[in-house]
Amino acid sequence: MQLHRVSSTLNKRTAKNVILFLGDGMSITTLAATRVYLGQKYGHMGEELKLSFEAFPYTGLAKTYCVDHNVADSACSGTAYLTGVKANSGTVGLSAAVKRGDCDGQRGGIHAVTGLIDWAQKAGKATGVVTTTRVTHATPAASYAHSADRRWEADTDLPPNSRCEDIALQLIRGRVGSQIDVVMGGGRKNFLSRTLKDSQGNPGYRTDSLDLIKEWQLNKKSRGGTPKYIYNRTQLLTLDFRAYDSVLGLFASDHLPYHLEATEDVPVLSEMTQRAIQMLSANKNGFFLFVEGGRIDTAHHETKARKALDETAELAKAVEAAIKMVNPEETLIIVTSDHSHTMTYSGYSKRGTDILGFTNRLNASDNLPYTTLSYANGPGYKPHEKFQRHNLMMDDMNNPDFTYPSLVPISRETHGGEDVAVFAKGPWSHLFTGNYEQNFIPHAIAFAACIGPGYTSCKL
Repeated sequence: MQLHRVSSTLNKRTAKNVILFLGDGMSITTLAATRVYLGQKYGHMGEELKLSFEAFPYTGLAKTYCVDHNVADSACSGTAYLTGVKANSGTVGLSAAVKRGDCDGQRGGIHAVTGLIDWAQKAGKATGVVTTTRVTHATPAASYAHSADRRWEADTDLPPNSRCEDIALQLIRGRVGSQIDVVMGGGRKNFLSRTLKDSQGNPGYRTDSLDLIKEWQLNKKSRGGTPKYIYNRTQLLTLDFRAYDSVLGLFASDHLPYHLEATEDVPVLSEMTQRAIQMLSANKNGFFLFVEGGRIDTAHHETKARKALDETAELAKAVEAAIKMVNPEETLIIVTSDHSHTMTYSGYSKRGTDILGFTNRLNASDNLPYTTLSYANGPGYKPHEKFQRHNLMMDDMNNPDFTYPSLVPISRETHGGEDVAVFAKGPWSHLFTGNYEQNFIPHAIAFAACIGPGYTSCKL
């Protein structure tokens, strides 16, 4: 029996700070496999290990479906766990009154829903968004934008003659987006005109001739702020945060590269998280920080399990780094996922067997080996050869780009529909136990932090 469970008391203090970590596509299967991956990396068998957040005292399960789909995408789920409202697939920051692609439904703000970032800002707290994807991608976008289509990241993506605002524009000009103090991730191209090139010589993607990075700087200065735009790891690590009150860090033209492929010019998730906490902690009223490990999801879509597990391990490192920087008595930390994936973990291998390799029991009935990890669908499908399953012994499974076997051929592996885990530590973390709808999460956070228009712990 774990003694802390016997002796622990409920923390009912107001959460001054809140950090919400989101592993995009981080299924429970992904967690189990990552334990082994990480453990074996350091000479252990692996199964007995816990990721940093798996040691949190309270856990629960969240149901992830959209209003109109039984398997969620990152847009409808992001709207749920960031605003408290279930939405339709493919839509960001809008109620289910708006179907995907309905520009008229987006305009006017009638169906717009705001959530944790907005509530924290109105309570006088500092706010931040950190991600390893484009900062305009569906998950981070749900924290500040309202879009009838998650793909409308830049004006170039909008339908012809559309009068809707793209997501990048909403980050710079929107009421919520423009007030975020720290934004870090990728996606520079969505902020620059095609006539401009970024710091690495990559052309912009916009067709409206705007330089939204420069506009962000001018807007912040016009409000009396001291903003700083950065675009590489050295700038991040050497930045004197005491000299600035807001930071925009765009470290790649598109998504940040996978950790296994990143150069020294690109910061890792834990570094961005640490720097964000440093800056946001200067606010005497506390802060709300949203951190996404977004490339877990993209790796799963490619059925590249090695990369997916490594990105999950990076998220765990970021959580561990955050824990060391905050007061656990006044900081609520939540770690969860938006949806699962179709990766399975099977066979009857002996302890110590390479999680990314073959099972070490008998071959399948066709006398060929099979992998411990595989997918229900995706690009890893390989056609039978002479009426026999593809022999995986012929492949280089140590290559990070090896696509793990899939049952159904499809160019991009799909999400899964099962519940995802929720881990909680800090004030009112006991609220996050049990099984609940995904859109319960932000309401419970708001209750603990005394933010938002609803019932809070300060009104008890």
